[in-house]
Amino acid sequence: MDVFGIEEIILAVILFIAIHYWRLNRNTPMTIWPIMGMLPSFIHNVSNFYDYINSLLQQNGGTIVFEGPWLTNMKMVFTSDCMNVQHITSTKFENYGKGKDFEEIFEVLGDGIFRSDFHMWKYNRTLLHSIFKQENFQVFLHKTIEKKIFSSLLVFLDHACKKGLQVDLQDIFQRLTFDNICSIVLGFDPICLSIDLPQIACEKAFTQAENTLFYRHVTPKFLWKLQKWLQIGEEKKFSKNVKIVDKMVYSKIKSKKDQMQGEQQFDLLSILLKQSIGDGKNPIDDENKFLRDTSINLLAAGRDTISSTLTWFFWLVSTHPFVEAKILEEIKENLPSIKDNWKYLGMEGLNKLIYLHATLCEVLRLYPPVPIEHKSSLKCDVLPSGHKIKSNTMIVYSLYSMGRVEKIWGKDCLEFKPERWISKKGGIIQVPSYKFIAFNAGPRTCLGKDISFFEMKMIISSILLNYQIQVVEDHPIIPSISVVLDMRYGLKINVKKRSI
Repeated sequence: MDVFGIEEIILAVILFIAIHYWRLNRNTPMTIWPIMGMLPSFIHNVSNFYDYINSLLQQNGGTIVFEGPWLTNMKMVFTSDCMNVQHITSTKFENYGKGKDFEEIFEVLGDGIFRSDFHMWKYNRTLLHSIFKQENFQVFLHKTIEKKIFSSLLVFLDHACKKGLQVDLQDIFQRLTFDNICSIVLGFDPICLSIDLPQIACEKAFTQAENTLFYRHVTPKFLWKLQKWLQIGEEKKFSKNVKIVDKMVYSKIKSKKDQMQGEQQFDLLSILLKQSIGDGKNPIDDENKFLRDTSINLLAAGRDTISSTLTWFFWLVSTHPFVEAKILEEIKENLPSIKDNWKYLGMEGLNKLIYLHATLCEVLRLYPPVPIEHKSSLKCDVLPSGHKIKSNTMIVYSLYSMGRVEKIWGKDCLEFKPERWISKKGGIIQVPSYKFIAFNAGPRTCLGKDISFFEMKMIISSILLNYQIQVVEDHPIIPSISVVLDMRYGLKINVKKRSI
């Protein structure tokens, strides 16, 4: 008679436990496994991560507690409860910072505004706020964006139209916004957007680095840190990409310092170099690093959020022709003359585009560029939902899910409906930021909100007045799994000249 060895007995026990847990949890979307916790369920659903989290939150009252493998300390709270979000971002703001996990994952941001906390964050915010309000900077911003639209975007679309080319509109917007933000922040145009669509190393490195940052979110800390130490896998690629971006930024800092005595310039880096940096609480020991960190933070914000929103905008509008017609009519009504082109709208005309503004808000509600945000508790606390929070607990609020909460937006919350943003008097309905959180909420509300709307309205008006955008039939529209909500397969379109 055969005798079972110890290996067979251990294997049998493991299989028995696995089958037992599967039977207990087979009708639930998130199985809690022995030793591994909830991590296998997350990994299994990583390809549709944001919709998976959304379904979990809907089935669990808007808040869930995630527990990872034993001994990994991988525990976090996910929420889409707007009262919890208000509590974290406003009411108890001082108790919720970026935290150690965020700092480690986003180390590439240095001490910039999106990674820093408390005194350093306040200093960064005050400094940038003062620059954004300067009239010279605002004029420079307007002219830079306008020039890029004329010299690159419309030239490329006209070329694609004449040649009958099929175009990835997402790639075009990423190139355009990277050129814009480099010009605005560094005073340097890398010319990513041109007819031949060149491969620009720093722009490509930016995109690849974002994929690694998401990978760090869903991988146990010890594993990605080990990869970083050994310089293998994703972390090896990440190090290479960061070096490429750093080389570009530091070279521009050096060239700006060399040109200090020349003609006055109004890009953000030039303005920073002409004023004293640092204060009593935040002495800047390494000026170059401070300038590098500030630049990297603004480059990331100015490129990705706008290109993502524009991509989702043109997909939604192209599939809702009634919305497109209303936007076009509104733009034409606000032009001084039907013969004038989009640039004659000016700041005043752009501000009158209420329906376009409502449409952008609706796009941002359904497809926020940053689909998740996370904070860390300094002290023990209790959320309005009743969940007890220990110190140093990561809390993730899903912006993607919050735009799909029926209690906030109504039973038609999954519908694309710009009209929900327009009041009976014809103005924009102001939704509290802790409910519509695309630009964050509380003291950390995005400083660049008005700049973003301004740039997007200019780009959209210039395209819609000149071209018809037709999405290629049967092109798959699936959100990418990254720290920025792009489209996984881009947005393939055909371009036709519009006659107005």
